[in-house]
Amino acid sequence: MIRAACLTLSIALGGVIPFAHSAGAQDGGVQEVLAAPSMGLSLEAPALFEMLDAMGMYDILAIMGTENIRGAGDMEAQMFPGAGGAAWQAMVTRLHSSDRMASLFEAAFPRDALTPEQIAEITTFLQSDAGQRVISGEVAARFLFLEEDAVDASNAAFMAAVAASDPRLDILQRFNEVNGLVERNVSGALNLRFAFYRGLTDGGAFDADMPESLMLAEVWAQEPEVRQLTVEWLYSYQLTAYSDASDGDLEAYVALSETEAGRAVNAALFAAFDHMLGDLSYDLGAAAAIFIAGEDA
Repeated sequence: MIRAACLTLSIALGGVIPFAHSAGAQDGGVQEVLAAPSMGLSLEAPALFEMLDAMGMYDILAIMGTENIRGAGDMEAQMFPGAGGAAWQAMVTRLHSSDRMASLFEAAFPRDALTPEQIAEITTFLQSDAGQRVISGEVAARFLFLEEDAVDASNAAFMAAVAASDPRLDILQRFNEVNGLVERNVSGALNLRFAFYRGLTDGGAFDADMPESLMLAEVWAQEPEVRQLTVEWLYSYQLTAYSDASDGDLEAYVALSETEAGRAVNAALFAAFDHMLGDLSYDLGAAAAIFIAGEDA
């Protein structure tokens, strides 16, 4: 419900351009991590801010920004080799600064999505011992996933869990089904790819405008790949994130997801991330188009 609503742009744009950081990618701490939360929402809607802060949301946003800042060099190498340099890195860093990420997310989060009682119910769980175990695990795993070796190790652990019919997978499957995490993330990732293409086109990356029908066809052709990436990333991440949580902790998480409050916050998180990441994906495409067009000139 909480953390898997925000797959990285590396996954979302994987079929458009390889955007995973490598040993040669730009380094830098998590902006960097861990960023101070925005003060806007804390003044405007303090209870909502407290809930999001208890989720570790601002830490996660900073990590997501760092994931994409680190991937700038790989993206340049694939799309406009040697044409970006410091200017491209600065542009990607500005687009994904922790302040901007937090501001975009807060602006996109629907204020009327949860009642005060529902916000209190979610916050109470998040601040409980079980809630703290799952949330701290989610943030730690997201930080760990900044390293490609850790992602590979987690993927291998997921494959081993499948082969061994690990009962933990049954709980995670119910959790993912209750929250619609696979379908919602697949849909979101496809939308982000479409937004990226729109950014490239509007930014003048191509000699002629790419028809929307062609963009849609290109995106939908990538759906099987997106689905496979999503499932692998999601379960690998969750097995890592919840390794110190008990089955009872996860059962409580599933039970919360099944409540009206859980469903409401899940929908609100997806709405906010879809809007925020859609803007970022479009902006990234438009920024890349500047250097692609310059290279072709």
